[in-house]
Amino acid sequence: MPMIQPAHDPVDLPRYLARIGYDGPVAPTLEVLRALQAAHIAAIPFEALDVLTGKGVDVDAGSVDAKLIDQRRGGYCYEQNGLFLRVLQTIGFDAAARLGRVRWMMAEDAPTTARSHMVIRVILGGRPWLADVGFGAAAPTAPLAIDDPDPQPTAHEAYRIRTAHGEWLVEALLGDSWKAMYMFDDVPQQPIDIAVANWYTATHPSSHFRHQLIVARASDTARYVLRDNRLTIRFTAGRVEQSYLTAHEIEAALGDMFLLPMRPHWRPAIARAAVMEIAA
Repeated sequence: MPMIQPAHDPVDLPRYLARIGYDGPVAPTLEVLRALQAAHIAAIPFEALDVLTGKGVDVDAGSVDAKLIDQRRGGYCYEQNGLFLRVLQTIGFDAAARLGRVRWMMAEDAPTTARSHMVIRVILGGRPWLADVGFGAAAPTAPLAIDDPDPQPTAHEAYRIRTAHGEWLVEALLGDSWKAMYMFDDVPQQPIDIAVANWYTATHPSSHFRHQLIVARASDTARYVLRDNRLTIRFTAGRVEQSYLTAHEIEAALGDMFLLPMRPHWRPAIARAAVMEIAA
């Protein structure tokens, strides 16, 4: 076990490792970062049900740990990457928060978006890496080298990071097309920056998390994405399955596929999601 480095809000490492089912080495190395990132995404689903149901999201360490670890819930980027950042810092990684501008499913000439996505920059051997366990439908299941513009394969999609307009643009290969995910830079972020971004994302009327049921998880064999009533399964072997679910089937999927303990107060939001018409 390496010397534990001080962190602003240390996490209870044994509890976290048990939560993600990881019992391997714990040291600030690339191999451990890869293993932890894959295990985290497989065990802790992406979800923003507290935003959809009007409960709101607290991103302080105690609230995040209680929700994602103790209650076995999921969360969105500020919760997911906030927890993962503290885990990495507790282990001894040189890791820090960064904020990005989401470009997912947007036209290339779409207006500039706010800095509303939290990611983690990790320095290993003097080289910068991107760690992101909180991008929902396309979160990379392995860290990405920020200084490598070539395609970087993972167990799921391939990714690439290239410079654009003075920032880094992260793209995912879906089918035969590269899809922009988000842009970010190396400007340090303070906890208050994350708190403001979270407040905007959780409360602003234009935030899609306030209007859509979005849940995602990636195992070692497939990536599962639920958007309102549309379930998409992208298998690592290349096959893609898509289906539309009833309210009862959504409830079952939340438990069986996304590992979420069902909460009765979710049912009105699930009922609305079950009758949504989603554009192709």
